[in-house]
Amino acid sequence: MTSVNQASRAIERMTARELRVQRAKYARRNKMHYIDKLLNELEMLNLADQRTMPPVLSVAVNKVIEESPEVTVLAQAKPGSVMEAMDALYEIQDSLMYNQIEDE
Repeated sequence: MTSVNQASRAIERMTARELRVQRAKYARRNKMHYIDKLLNELEMLNLADQRTMPPVLSVAVNKVIEESPEVTVLAQAKPGSVMEAMDALYEIQDSLMYNQIEDE
């Protein structure tokens, strides 16, 4: 194999790795924005002294929890109240931010 071929393959591997890292960053950023949106909706309910979530919001929160390996076992249970949902989402968000710092 020539040095040109080796260099070309090394560049391809590096480019592929950088692309994976960039996709992971965008996915994490998008997830954090979505969690922010959910937290905003939950905060509005909390300010209105609502203890339960509307079904659509409950489904959205549960889906984020189910798709988040970073959440602890305690938070994996489906939240029964607005405050429990907020706690679980804050935990996921904290984990995402911590992982982002480690990756950089």
